[in-house]
Amino acid sequence: MSKNKQIGRLGEDFAKDFYLKEGYQFVDKNWQKRCGEIDLICEKDGELVFIEVKTRTSQAFGYGEESVTRTKKQKISKTIDTFLLENIQFEKHFPRFDILTVELFGLVPKFIQFENVCLYE
Repeated sequence: MSKNKQIGRLGEDFAKDFYLKEGYQFVDKNWQKRCGEIDLICEKDGELVFIEVKTRTSQAFGYGEESVTRTKKQKISKTIDTFLLENIQFEKHFPRFDILTVELFGLVPKFIQFENVCLYE
């Protein structure tokens, strides 16, 4: 596994812990279909949260949230739709899309959460 993949997986593990500490229930991680991948899926209070995790070890390539382009959002939207069609046990849940940037610049990870991000711009 490449170094970038390892850093990404580490960020996803930190993200999962972040949401669990906030009282969310873990649903799935790295859910993949042909249309795309959802990094993390959690549930709380009738909301099903689809999370795009962006891990940074520096700001050399910009802020994590800036890398979620319109094209990426379109792929995520299709993937969310596919997940909901295949998992009818969540049909009464309200879907929400979050971006969580995990900054690994120091000894302790820093989290920047963007809740309920619009996928349709």
